[in-house]
Amino acid sequence: MRNRKPTLTHLGIIAGLTLLFSVAYAQEDDAGKNGKVEAAYLKEAEQLAKNKQIQKAFQSIVAQNKRNREDLIMLTEIPAPPFMETKRGIRFASMLKEAGIDSVWTDKVGNVIGLRKGKKRNRTVAFDAHLDTVFPLETDVKVKIKGDTLFAPGIGDNTQGVVMIVSVLRALEEANIETEADVLFIGSVGEEGLGDLRGVKHLFTDQSPRIDSWIAIDGGGMDYLRTMGLGSYRYRITFKGPGGHSWGAFGLANPQHALGSAIHYFSKAADKFTRTGARTSYNVGRIGGGTSVNSIAFESWMEVDMRSEIPENLNLVDSLLKASVQQALQEHNAMKRMGPALTVEIKKIGDRPSGELPETVPLIQRAMASIAYFGASPKVGRGSTNSNTPIAKGIPAVTLGRGGKGGNAHALNEWWLDDEGYKAIQVALLTLVSEAKMAKP
Repeated sequence: MRNRKPTLTHLGIIAGLTLLFSVAYAQEDDAGKNGKVEAAYLKEAEQLAKNKQIQKAFQSIVAQNKRNREDLIMLTEIPAPPFMETKRGIRFASMLKEAGIDSVWTDKVGNVIGLRKGKKRNRTVAFDAHLDTVFPLETDVKVKIKGDTLFAPGIGDNTQGVVMIVSVLRALEEANIETEADVLFIGSVGEEGLGDLRGVKHLFTDQSPRIDSWIAIDGGGMDYLRTMGLGSYRYRITFKGPGGHSWGAFGLANPQHALGSAIHYFSKAADKFTRTGARTSYNVGRIGGGTSVNSIAFESWMEVDMRSEIPENLNLVDSLLKASVQQALQEHNAMKRMGPALTVEIKKIGDRPSGELPETVPLIQRAMASIAYFGASPKVGRGSTNSNTPIAKGIPAVTLGRGGKGGNAHALNEWWLDDEGYKAIQVALLTLVSEAKMAKP
């Protein structure tokens, strides 16, 4: 082991939960296609995997199986909605210290960052999993065990990813593996929902250490690999009016009616637009407003999510939304019989960048070769993950899968089964060491 002196250094609650009833990983991205691994990188992965220290690290990961399961249960039972990840972050930081990291700190947005110094320190490779889950603070996150399967909200997405980060660090320490590059072991905040990738966005500003390569853990099985970012815009749109009694104030402009028209106009226009060209989606996910059945609402709101493979389409469907809102506003103000006009507030609450990297990028080739070494065919695809930000900036980035088997992500009955889950951790370690370069003794 190396001699180390480790150091220690609200709003955003998602009320609506999407219930997904699947028997496999439920993803918010595409299924992926088989990637083509170049022979040189396959050879590199095979040679590195034969190294005695790497083999020792692989064995360490298998030996950690019981401990990792215990850590998964423990971390899952620490609630961590977006903007409220502090308690889980504190525990993650202590785990990094216990594993032997050189230093640990928490940045101003809440990311927990551990530095493992490289021998050359000429580059920095980030190794990340997001701390937050989609579930409100009051959600029951007690883990229930049925046979070999663990059930709890957030147990797969992305608590298992956080456990993998620590497991790789322990294995590197136990095998006394040095890298040439510095490695940042990161538990990031704000990946889910209204968190809007705030943690990783901060990591790519001048207020954070330079990052040359980015490896995230999220998503599905061992063959999962995301190298393309799915861009999205999210809005909260609020129609406002004076409100009043449904009989006595009849004739006032009605925010609820205007909202309904806006949804109708947008749905028709967006449906036509999204039927051709690059894949683009739209969704009105939440609506609300009003005080009673016999009251004209003084406020009516909706939250809208739009996604596209390319920025141009995202901007176009965005313009359709805004035009539909203005059409509804003008129409219902023209219909009013008395009182002041309606107003509308259009507030952007999410902006995830898009982009893609060619499969020839060395990090991508190394990730694919690592997956292939363990007998799987890498499924390269597009997703909405922490890798979106570096990908959009042209920085080499991949998102690897959590492994095992799981389902019902973002649902109260989410589950995860440790079906050779250690292999995904070994893939992550091999990818990380390949990219950070194993230092010579």
